[in-house]
Amino acid sequence: MAKVAFIGLGVMGFPMAGHLARAGHEVTVYNRTQEKAESWVQKNKGKKAATPAEATKGAEFVFTMVGNDDDLRSVVYGDTGVLAGMSKGAILVDHTTASAAVAREIEAEAKKRGIGFLDAPVSGGQAGAENGQLGIMVGGDAGTYAKAEPVMQVYAKAVTLIGPAGAGQLTKMVNQICIAGLLQGLSEGMNFATKAGLDIEKVLSVITKGAAGSWQMENRAKTMVQGKFDFGFAVDWMRKDLGICLDEAKRNKARLPVTALVDQFYAQVQVRGGGRWDTSSLINLLAKD
Repeated sequence: MAKVAFIGLGVMGFPMAGHLARAGHEVTVYNRTQEKAESWVQKNKGKKAATPAEATKGAEFVFTMVGNDDDLRSVVYGDTGVLAGMSKGAILVDHTTASAAVAREIEAEAKKRGIGFLDAPVSGGQAGAENGQLGIMVGGDAGTYAKAEPVMQVYAKAVTLIGPAGAGQLTKMVNQICIAGLLQGLSEGMNFATKAGLDIEKVLSVITKGAAGSWQMENRAKTMVQGKFDFGFAVDWMRKDLGICLDEAKRNKARLPVTALVDQFYAQVQVRGGGRWDTSSLINLLAKD
């Protein structure tokens, strides 16, 4: 068992840190809102710290799970940041969905200090975090990965080293690009079936078994037709992720016409007050027309 720190206790980080504690690791947590950290301590075996640096003192592994590039820099750098508290030989694992550029930046800074770094964004949403069934895509060197992988397995169903620093974030971009197009297609299909007067249950019983089947279809098709959009990953966060994808595409010259279009559809959902709805809410734009 290891001494670990977990920075960021949102809907993902809270249960992920809990899995580490239940597995027997010695866990210290930090959250910008201290009430959340206090709630975590009451629910789990572990302790809270007043700053990221304090949380990471003596930790073998430090995990971060925050909102975006700026949030990540705010907890990593400075006198109270995680790097200030970490010891040489410790490993920083960032689970934030962020840019590949910030991953490479932090990896370089950590290396100067003799600290290992992995960019390790996750897929699986809130349910995956709560059930310990996340997919983790990792960027970094093989030696660092080999040390951290057994600890990440505590809350994962699959952990894969993709390539060097930044490769994890790039793979998460691929994941979000694929999901965006899939959800728009599913929204159009379900709306079409409704307009055609088909029995949705019967339609899904057939097409989920064929080439159109997907996790989104299995888990979101019925609820999206019912107008229920309170299942985890929010439109606001998807737009943040798609923005990262589109920015990276400008750099690598990849064409993302469908992703750009779906991003604008999500912008329309936000205008309708659906920023906190889950990503299956794309159908709302069709059903209301």
